Amino acid sequence: MHGCHQLSIEVKTYGESQVITPVLLHDGDECILVDCGYPDSIPQLKQAMAQIGYPLERITRIIATHHDIDHIGSLGALKRLLPDAVIIAHEIEVPYLEGTLKSQRQEQAESTLPVLPREAVPAAEQFIALLASIEKVAVDHKVRHGDVLPWCGDPEVIHTPGHMSGHISLYLPASKTMIAGDAVVIEDGELHIANPQYTLDLEEAIASVRRLMSYEIDHLICYHGGSFQGNVQDALRALVKRYSTTKRTHKEAE
Repeated sequence: MHGCHQLSIEVKTYGESQVITPVLLHDGDECILVDCGYPDSIPQLKQAMAQIGYPLERITRIIATHHDIDHIGSLGALKRLLPDAVIIAHEIEVPYLEGTLKSQRQEQAESTLPVLPREAVPAAEQFIALLASIEKVAVDHKVRHGDVLPWCGDPEVIHTPGHMSGHISLYLPASKTMIAGDAVVIEDGELHIANPQYTLDLEEAIASVRRLMSYEIDHLICYHGGSFQGNVQDALRALVKRYSTTKRTHKEAE
């Protein structure tokens, strides 16, 4: 018997509240946490897990969908608390999580400094320093597209780059559940590309949405927005059409 639970966690960033949605997968022996929030999110994680009857200490594996700060900010602290927990990530993500390469988000932020208005530079530099301060963690288990993890309902790894190059989503075949990470987000009840202005490769991000469309999905869980309400295939199709139309309009304007 296996289960899938959303852990809705309210956090404050830059003075504003937002809700993020890590996911807990479990069976008789394993308890897998998918993403773990911003730095200092462990108390909220612990409380959210307790509400569904699972102590934090039950976690046996942690999957990082990608290395953005809101997904792996507490990963180092969790690993210190749970030294036997196995850290899982796509092979492309490994050097960023382990610190042998600079964060892609940090490089992106640094590249904007020369073109920012002078008054915006201090906030950007503060953000860059925050990204640089994220604790680095060794990855124990590298995965690729199509890998099936033999625990908690046999989730299939889906490489969904664009938002970041090593981003992954997870598909649970028995319940037809897609854990999308940041491949898509929910805003005002609609699916969107996550922060398109900060997406590293928008073309890849749209191609990743098309990849999700090849799966039969009854339940879609987004890290930002939680469970999607409605026909998932229709919503994904509308998202691709919307961005394709925008792209075509921009080309015609040129």
